[in-house]
Amino acid sequence: MLNWIKNPAIYEINTWVWLNEMSRQMQFPITLGNVPAEKWDELAGMHIDAVWLMGVWERSPRGIDISNHHAGNLADFRRALPDFGFSDNVGSPYCIKRYSVDVHLGGNAGLAIAREQLARRGVRLILDFVPNHLAHDHPWVEETPDYFIAGNSEDLRNDPVTFVQISENIFACGKDPYYPAWQDVLQVNAFHPGLREAAIETITAIAGKCDGVRCDMAMLVMNQVFRGTWGKRAGPEPEMEYWEELIPATRRTNENFIFIAEAYWDLEWELQQQGFDYCYDKRLYDRLEHDTAKEIRLHLTADLPYQSKMIRFIENHDEPRHVVAFQPGKNLAATVISSTLPGAKLYHEGQFDGRKIKLPVFLRRRPDEPVDFELRAFCQRLLQAIAHPVFHHGTWELCESQGWPGNDSSGNLLAWRWYDGNDRFLIVVNYSPVKSEGLVKLPGNNLSGEKWQLHDPLSELTFERNGDEMHDPGLYVALGPWGYHFLRFYPR
Repeated sequence: MLNWIKNPAIYEINTWVWLNEMSRQMQFPITLGNVPAEKWDELAGMHIDAVWLMGVWERSPRGIDISNHHAGNLADFRRALPDFGFSDNVGSPYCIKRYSVDVHLGGNAGLAIAREQLARRGVRLILDFVPNHLAHDHPWVEETPDYFIAGNSEDLRNDPVTFVQISENIFACGKDPYYPAWQDVLQVNAFHPGLREAAIETITAIAGKCDGVRCDMAMLVMNQVFRGTWGKRAGPEPEMEYWEELIPATRRTNENFIFIAEAYWDLEWELQQQGFDYCYDKRLYDRLEHDTAKEIRLHLTADLPYQSKMIRFIENHDEPRHVVAFQPGKNLAATVISSTLPGAKLYHEGQFDGRKIKLPVFLRRRPDEPVDFELRAFCQRLLQAIAHPVFHHGTWELCESQGWPGNDSSGNLLAWRWYDGNDRFLIVVNYSPVKSEGLVKLPGNNLSGEKWQLHDPLSELTFERNGDEMHDPGLYVALGPWGYHFLRFYPR
């Protein structure tokens, strides 16, 4: 069993699409059990610490049928895949029939082989857990229907979007409080003690197959949110939070197992207190997409223990591709920022190649797109650079920058340093579309009295600087639009 490193780099793979494309390339069926060794070597060679195999669990035939009759889903499918056929829809990975690896992907035995191959290369494995809802044909629907939020004939008549009848029972469909219900899934009752016990058994079994889970919409089963969404239908509110029961129970069988929360609505801190190792930093994503350096800098003044439990990203399967969401140049600056902060880093397969099409998670294949080899090379250099131990074991510190009369562009600069003993790195990003310059203040006085060589592994540029001048008035930096420095300090 592999121990987790601090600030890990995690790589999300759409498992079905990945194996399907590999099968086409190799011209024979590839499952998790027979992925060629060189493919695992390629992943490990990216300097990642974990792979999230998204969507390995058995998907629901009933869910496929529902989505194939949903106009919105079909429009999304055809937008992403112009030659879409119904056989391309293999179902949503978040409409789970059973927590057993889908036989099309190699089954549980295939997953065990894949985990072993990753572990040999020092790479951990993350899988999905969906606490809020399950498929219409999950065994619990027939065996223990009281695990789900129930409705009645009046509910079904008045709100057929939210309620559905299966056999003799009427169930609520899965929902968050702000959007219409997801009609392909049923809402579990997170307050039901039997459901919680069954969820603990499920997650404990999952913990025997991987090293961590990404928990879909984790905040939906928090007491305050669940009560606000379902009210009296959920019954009495438990004294303990869902996650305060589930996470410790899981760790009694696998103490190194980690929990990642897909989290929104500024509930990240509360989820951290309930036991999560990492929570999505969606607020940072939104700031990178829409805000200026000033708002981003304020975001990064949060307490370090809180920041160290965030997972940073500029792309995942729920967000647009970064080359679409961010203008050219800005996407690279955002990548540097999200990759060099404390906390985990999440990358999405295809992100490094410049893919533009956001693929619905229901689909087994995607259209071919040209590879942006320049972007790929940049990302390879960046991941290699942040694999240095200082980014895992060192200390992170936000730095200030200042201008001078007639120059206020220093406000566009974001800067921080990582250090551990003699290892010193400084990251500076001009997060603006105009040239910006300023003096970056480096805390402490450990540079004075020496001359320093500053090497940037991203650009391969090297600078010579005087330590006394860097201490006071500061390191002078001038960067073009969306420019960045990734500087390692060497004494001369």
